[in-house]
Amino acid sequence: MIGRDDIFQVKQEINNHVGSRVKIRANKGRKKIVVKEGVIQDTYPSIFVVKVYDTVHRSERVVSYSYTDVLTHTVELSLCKEILS
Repeated sequence: MIGRDDIFQVKQEINNHVGSRVKIRANKGRKKIVVKEGVIQDTYPSIFVVKVYDTVHRSERVVSYSYTDVLTHTVELSLCKEILS
């Protein structure tokens, strides 16, 4: 069972990485998995917001996910390493 402390820990961890590039792997159901890259924009009490770059359409979108999505592994986040040239 997911408790308040678990959600608080996930929120703190995501809050520590605001402004960082992340790779998002989201399970949309029916064997549909979406992988995107973006930047964590902000955190709110129940959700966090990520600005996603769409390379196919050359556009930016803002998507939001809940902390429980991360806890239930519906959404997986991994930090991207910045490459400086």
